[in-house]
Amino acid sequence: MTTSKYFQLFLFLLFIGLSYLSYQYAQQNLTKQTAQQLDQYSTAIAQEKAWQGKGQTLYEMLKPKFSFQFFQYIDASDSGNNFTKGKLIAASDSMLAKLFLIESPHTQVLQAGRLQIKLSSQLLQKQTIRQFQNHLLIIWGCFVVIAFFHLLLSLKQRKSIRCIAANIEKLSQLSFEAIDQSQFRGEFRNTGLTLEKAKQTLKAKVGELNELNNQLSKTVFQDPITGFATKARFTEKLDEICRAESKEFGVLVIVKATELANINQLHGREAGDDYLCRIANEIRLAINEPSRTQFFRISTADFAVVIPDITIKQCSSIANQLKSAFREYQHQIGTPSIAHIGIVPYLEDSDPASLMTLADTAVSIAQTLGPNCYHIQEKLTGGELFGESRWKVAINDLLRRKAIKFYIQPIRPCRNDVESYRELLSRFYNSEGKLLPTTTVISMAERHGMSEELDKLVVLNTLRLLLQTPNLTGLIGINISAASATNKSFVSWLKNILTKQRQIAARLVFEVSESGMQTNLSATYHFINELHSVGSRISIERFGLGFTSFKFFKEVRPDYIKLDHSYTQEITLDPHNKFFVKMIIDIARKLGIRVIATGVEKQEDKLAMEQLLIDGLQGYYIAEPSPLKQEEKTANTV
Repeated sequence: MTTSKYFQLFLFLLFIGLSYLSYQYAQQNLTKQTAQQLDQYSTAIAQEKAWQGKGQTLYEMLKPKFSFQFFQYIDASDSGNNFTKGKLIAASDSMLAKLFLIESPHTQVLQAGRLQIKLSSQLLQKQTIRQFQNHLLIIWGCFVVIAFFHLLLSLKQRKSIRCIAANIEKLSQLSFEAIDQSQFRGEFRNTGLTLEKAKQTLKAKVGELNELNNQLSKTVFQDPITGFATKARFTEKLDEICRAESKEFGVLVIVKATELANINQLHGREAGDDYLCRIANEIRLAINEPSRTQFFRISTADFAVVIPDITIKQCSSIANQLKSAFREYQHQIGTPSIAHIGIVPYLEDSDPASLMTLADTAVSIAQTLGPNCYHIQEKLTGGELFGESRWKVAINDLLRRKAIKFYIQPIRPCRNDVESYRELLSRFYNSEGKLLPTTTVISMAERHGMSEELDKLVVLNTLRLLLQTPNLTGLIGINISAASATNKSFVSWLKNILTKQRQIAARLVFEVSESGMQTNLSATYHFINELHSVGSRISIERFGLGFTSFKFFKEVRPDYIKLDHSYTQEITLDPHNKFFVKMIIDIARKLGIRVIATGVEKQEDKLAMEQLLIDGLQGYYIAEPSPLKQEEKTANTV
C-alpha cells in the first residue's frame, strides 16, 4: 500500500473518531438535559404528596409543565380514580433516534395512591439529533475538502513521478532526449537537475565506450574498410551454426551492395570505400543487441550478419530499419538504389550449401521488388535447391521446352461503365512436371540476363492460347518484367508481333511493376506509346510504393493502375491509408485511368474499397487463381 493510500486511510479513521467524539458529546448533553428535566418534575410532584382524587385530574394539572411519554396513577382504595396515558416503550422514527434513546422514569407514592411516569425526551432528542447532524456535516465536509486537495496533490506528484520514471527508462535505453525541466517543480526540482546531470554524464561515457569499441573493432576484425570479419571467418561461423551439436537457432541476413561498381567507376575507389563503410555502419546501427551478433564481408559487395536467438518476425523490424536507412542514403548520393537484403532462418543440423542458396535466392527476389527492398525466405520448397549455375540450366531448359502453364484470376468491376479484365498468371515447371517458384524463376532469369527470353515465351504462348481458344473472350492481362519493357529491342519485337495480330493485341493488357518503370521514364513513355499504337493497354502494378507515383502516372498515362496490396489490406483500420487511396482514385479518374485494388482478402476490405468508388477488385476474396483448363471447360459448358 502506497503512502497516499495510508494517508487516506488515516484521514478516514481520524474523521470517524471525530464523528464518534461528536456523538459522545451529544449523548452526554442529552443525558444532562434529561436529568435536569427529571429533577424539575421530582420537585413539582413532591409538593403533591397529599393528593387525593382522580388520576386524570392530576395529569391535566401536570401536563402544561411536563411532557409525558407514560403516565399511570393507581388509587389505593378507589379504582375509579385510576388513570393511564401513553406507552412505556417509545417508538423511534429514524436511525439516528435509535442512537439517542434515553428514558426518564419516576415513581412517586402519594397519600391516596401511587404515580408512575416516564417523561418524554422527544423534543430534546430532536434538538440533539439536529445538532449532531450539523456537526457531522461540518466534520465530513472538511474530510471531503481535505481528501479532494490531497487527491489533486497526489495526481500532480504522480505525474512528476511518471515523468521521472520515463526519463530513467530512456536513460536505460541509452536515449538522450532533452529533459523537460518544467515537469519537475517544487520538491522534484533537484531530481530533474540530477537526471539532467546523469544524462550528460552517461552520454559522455557511452560516447567514450563507442569510440573505444570502434577502435577495438578495427583491431579485432580483419576487413580494413568496414571492420567486419572476412569470408574465411564467415565460412567457419557457417559450419559452426549448422552443426547438429550447436543447438543454435537464429537468422542469417545477406546484404548486397548493388551500386559499388557504378560508384567506383564514376567517383573512384575512395568513394566506393566510403559507400561500403556507410552500409556497414547502417547494418551495425540496425542491430539493437550486438553482443552475440557477428558481421562479415563475404565478397566485394556482399555482407552477412548472423543474429542468434532471434525469430524471423523479430528480424522484420531490423530489415525495415535498414531499408529506411538505405533509402535516406540513396537520396543523399542520388543513386538508383543502395543495397538489397535477403533474410533466412537457420537451425542446428542445417546444410550450409542449402542455407547459402536459400539466402542468395532471397537477395535475388529482393532485387526484383524495387530499390533497397528485403525479402524473407523462410524454408526450402524445392526450387531454391538450384544454385546459380543450375538455375541458368533450368531456365534454358524450360525455355527450350516452353514449359509454361497459365492460371487465370478475374478482376471484378465495381461499376457498369468499367471494362475490366482477367489476369493471366504464368507458372513454370521442371522436366518432372513440378511447378517451380515463379518469383525465384523471374529473379534468376533477370540475374542471368534471360528475362527477355522468358517474357517472349509468355507473350508467344499467350497469343497462341488466345488463337486456339476462341471461348476465352474479353480483355486478358499478362505480366512482363520492367527490364524488358524498358528495352527498345524487346519493345520493337513486341510491336511487330502484335501488329500481325491486331485483333488479339486489342485484347491484351500488359502489366509491369511501377518500381522497375520509374528508373527510366523516357523508356517507359516509349513502351506505352508503342503498345497503344497497336491497340494494347498498359497496367502498372504494385502502384503506390515509389516516391514519384503521382508524377509517374500523370506523365506516362497507363490505362490501369493496380494498387499495391499494402493499401488494401486492413484499410478499415488506417484512416491515412484510406485518404491516400481516395486521393489516387480521384486523380486517376480525372486522367481517365482505371484504379484496381489488389490483395482483397476480407469482406470489410471489399466494402471499404467499394465505398471509395474503386473501379475494380482483385484478390482471394473475389476469386482465387485457377488453372486455365478449368476456365476452358467452363467456357465450353456455357
